[in-house]
Amino acid sequence: MIQAIVFLPLLAALVAGLGQRVIGNMPSKIITTGALFTSCALSWPIFLSFVTGSGEPTVTPVLHWVSSGALQFNWELRVDTLTAVMLVVITTVSALVHLYSWGYMEEDPDQPRFFAYLSLFTFAMLMLVTANNLVQMFFGWEGVGLASYLLIGFWYKKPSANAAAIKAFVVNRVGDLGFMLGIFGTFLVFGTVSIPEILSAAPGMAGSTITFMGMRLDTMTILCLLLFIGAMGKSAQLGLHTWLPDAMEGPTPVSALIHAATMVTAGVFMVCRLSPMFETAPIAQGVVMFVGAATCFFAATVATTQWDIKRVIAYSTCSQLGYMFFAAGAGAYGAAMFHLFTHAFFKALLFLGAGSVIHAMHHEQDMRYYGNLRKSIPITYWAMMLGTLAITGVGIAGVAGFAGFYSKDGILEAAFASGGGGVVAFWVGIFVAFLTSFYSWRLVFLTFYGKPRWEQSEHIQHAVHGDHHDAPSEEDAGHDHAHAHHHDAPHGVQGDGTAGYHPHESPLSMLIPLVVLSIGAVFAGIAFHHQFIYPEEGMAFWKGSLAFDEHLMHAAHEVPTWVKWTPFTAMAIGLFLAWNSYIRNTTLPARFVAQFKLLHQFLYNKWYFDELYHLLFVKPAFAIGRFFWKRGDEGTIDRFGPDGAAALVQGGTRLAVRLQSGYVYGYAFVMLLGLVGLASWAMVNFL
Repeated sequence: MIQAIVFLPLLAALVAGLGQRVIGNMPSKIITTGALFTSCALSWPIFLSFVTGSGEPTVTPVLHWVSSGALQFNWELRVDTLTAVMLVVITTVSALVHLYSWGYMEEDPDQPRFFAYLSLFTFAMLMLVTANNLVQMFFGWEGVGLASYLLIGFWYKKPSANAAAIKAFVVNRVGDLGFMLGIFGTFLVFGTVSIPEILSAAPGMAGSTITFMGMRLDTMTILCLLLFIGAMGKSAQLGLHTWLPDAMEGPTPVSALIHAATMVTAGVFMVCRLSPMFETAPIAQGVVMFVGAATCFFAATVATTQWDIKRVIAYSTCSQLGYMFFAAGAGAYGAAMFHLFTHAFFKALLFLGAGSVIHAMHHEQDMRYYGNLRKSIPITYWAMMLGTLAITGVGIAGVAGFAGFYSKDGILEAAFASGGGGVVAFWVGIFVAFLTSFYSWRLVFLTFYGKPRWEQSEHIQHAVHGDHHDAPSEEDAGHDHAHAHHHDAPHGVQGDGTAGYHPHESPLSMLIPLVVLSIGAVFAGIAFHHQFIYPEEGMAFWKGSLAFDEHLMHAAHEVPTWVKWTPFTAMAIGLFLAWNSYIRNTTLPARFVAQFKLLHQFLYNKWYFDELYHLLFVKPAFAIGRFFWKRGDEGTIDRFGPDGAAALVQGGTRLAVRLQSGYVYGYAFVMLLGLVGLASWAMVNFL
């Protein structure tokens, strides 16, 4: 069964990719989508068997892979609880994204290539989560990196898409260097790349030291930090996060598949898979917690200022990944995986819902040009409402709530119970919960409420009248959407502000995934929270597939009542502030921006990370490249090498041509000079 789950997407990718010109669009879509739904149907029974307690870890050999001295390992498919969780997340979201893409990519001429890339990505991700050794994990790790590059740059004729794909590839290479060094170091220390053997031997290495960069340092701390650098790149943590927002240049289904539910969670999965190693390195755990909390805070602050609907959700993803990492840093690996599980449903729902909005608004992504869409696209509206209720953690402690309520509150309670730095992470998480509520409801209110502001949209005007209006510039970012209400409508536009355009609901192939994911956003938390984060049930559920601290999770459920109610309070304050700013008093955001212009510009420009990296890395790299190109390649190698030799031959040829005049007396004169020269030489040498 596990072989079918893993290799069906690969087979579908090969058929659709290599045979696209023969089989055409529709067969390619049917083959790839059918393969993913089959993998999904096979994955859920495996997961539910672990939920009910009947499932047991298994290892299925595929082939003997490498035998080189002490380095020997096979290609094996490992299935335990941790793998089962990832299987249902990957296959469910991927299958629904395939179906959604039928409608979203309907007019694209390269549909077989797109669906082949999607299936290839799914195969690589499945390889990653079923890996039984670090090399196999790295194979899947690099596979999803390749597939993400292909998918982000799918519209390769668009310069911004190419730039975003290259940026994602390069930034991830930085993280992957750390991951490779971590794998090399782990093999050096443990003498194997087998994950079970490494994890069983890890406790015995606690307190040992190793020479690293000329210093004697704690062995497990160094290994875990190097591995975590890889997780930072793949999961877009602070410092290596800059690729994630730019990746929104890819088609919206790509955003939902890669940057919401699957690839960006690979780093969290890797840390949880290797959690027994991290448990022996408290300093590394502290770094994981600090980076996660910092990323959580950074991304949430930036999301409050963005106007592009997909970028808001992208920064939200970055922030939620921070929650998962600081949970892992606190030792609550089960809570981290639970938030990964629930987040997959509601974040994929939000991304696909945003795609439905963009589809309805003729590819307009600026929320300042939305408004009052709840009446035009009601199914999309309710789907995004449910996703927003889930991500903001709406629920009542001890009663019931949406998916994010159980998983996010579980993280916050575990962080508080862990003490020390965990308490700091708890308060950071509470503030981020407030920001999450604010920017999530801001998105809903700007998109679905208020007056229609469609008349100013370049895309809508072009679609309806063929007119062209300037798109909003970055300088407009400080102006609230309320100003749009007071602008005069362009000549010929209807007075109600609709520009003669009526948004339409998406086709059925796009709405079905929204409905299914909505069910997950509502019920995934209440259905599975006992297995993921409760002490006794958690021990039976995880079965040693990650380091589950039963005492910590017991303490998390015994925290004071005010700790349990604080996330709800933060969410309610954020909701009220968003309602007051974008429904009740729409001039308030503009006044805030005018009062705190520097702060707004700092956040709107993403803390200037891109500008800083451009100054520190991009410009010097281009300068060095230009120097070697102009001075090294052209000025030295070409000048004295092929170009110099060619110039010498050309000069000699030019001289020979001048000597070949074609006149007999000229040749006779040269012969005479030769005889005179020969006679002179003979006289000097023989007389």
